[in-house]
Amino acid sequence: MEVKILLVEDDTSLGFVISDQLRSDGYHVTLCTDGAEAFQRFNQDKFHLCIFDVMMPKKDGFTLAKDIRQLDHQIPILFLTAKGNDEDKVEGFRSGGDDYLTKPFNSEELQLRVAALLRRVNITSEEENNDVVKIGKYSFDTINYLLKHSKFEKVLTKKEAMVLKLLSKNLNEVVTRELILNAVWGQDDYFVGRSLDVFITKLRKYFKEDPKIQIINVHGIGFKLTDK
Repeated sequence: MEVKILLVEDDTSLGFVISDQLRSDGYHVTLCTDGAEAFQRFNQDKFHLCIFDVMMPKKDGFTLAKDIRQLDHQIPILFLTAKGNDEDKVEGFRSGGDDYLTKPFNSEELQLRVAALLRRVNITSEEENNDVVKIGKYSFDTINYLLKHSKFEKVLTKKEAMVLKLLSKNLNEVVTRELILNAVWGQDDYFVGRSLDVFITKLRKYFKEDPKIQIINVHGIGFKLTDK
C-alpha cells in the first residue's frame, strides 16, 4: 500500500527538499505551505502521517494539530521547528504531536523518525476499507462522492461531500461550525457561514428516504448527524 504523508512547510525551498527526500524513500507526499490549506487537504484525502512546521502563516502547526485531532485521534504527527526549548516541546505534545524534530536535522534522522511513527499505525495492504460509510439505510462513498439508497442515488459536489464526510466521521456527535468552515472553505466568516447553511439544507433533502437520519442544528455550536 502507498503510504501518504501530509507535509506542511512554509519555507518552499526546505519543503521541496524534504518532500523530494520522502518521495525517494517511496512515500507519496502532499506539500502545503500554510496551515489553513493543509487542514482542507486533510479533509479531502486520506493520510497515514503528518509532518508540520510549527511557525506558519494563517494557522500555526500547534493549532493545526489540535484541529486534526478533532477529526483523527490516531494519525501520527511529527513537528519540525527551529525552536528546541522544553516549553515548545511540551506545547507540541499537548497539542497532539507524537514526535519533535529540531531544525537543522539530517536526512537519516528524519527517515528513522518517519519509519518509527509509521510502525505504530501498522499499515498493511489489507487495511480495512473505510472509504464507504454506512449512514442509516444509505451508503456514502467518500472517494467518489456517491450517496446511495435503494430509492435514491446522488453524486455530491466536492464541498457537499466534504461537509458530509466530516459529519459522518463524527456520527451522533456535534461538529462545530468553525471546524467545518475551516476544513471545507479554509476560512470562517459570515459569507461562507451562509454557504454552509445552504449545503446543510441540501444534505437534509438527500436523506429524506430514511426518516431516522437527521442533521440537527445545535444552536450557537454546530451540527450533529444522527441515524437513530
